[in-house]
Amino acid sequence: MSDQKLRYFNDDGTEFDPDLMSKPSLCVTCKKDDDSSEEVLCNLNRADQQGEDSFKCYAYEPISGK
Repeated sequence: MSDQKLRYFNDDGTEFDPDLMSKPSLCVTCKKDDDSSEEVLCNLNRADQQGEDSFKCYAYEPISGK
């Protein structure tokens, strides 16, 4: 696999950098936050909800398992 960084695009075709998006506090407490196999889906979910009043993630799994 290449060491090149995956590129992301908005629906209008403009490129965006997921590293420049703020990470919701919910993500920091999720098991999947450091899972590279979930990175793309998490980034796209966060990007889709940028500017929303609240953040929702139906794939969220708390680190504590509760």
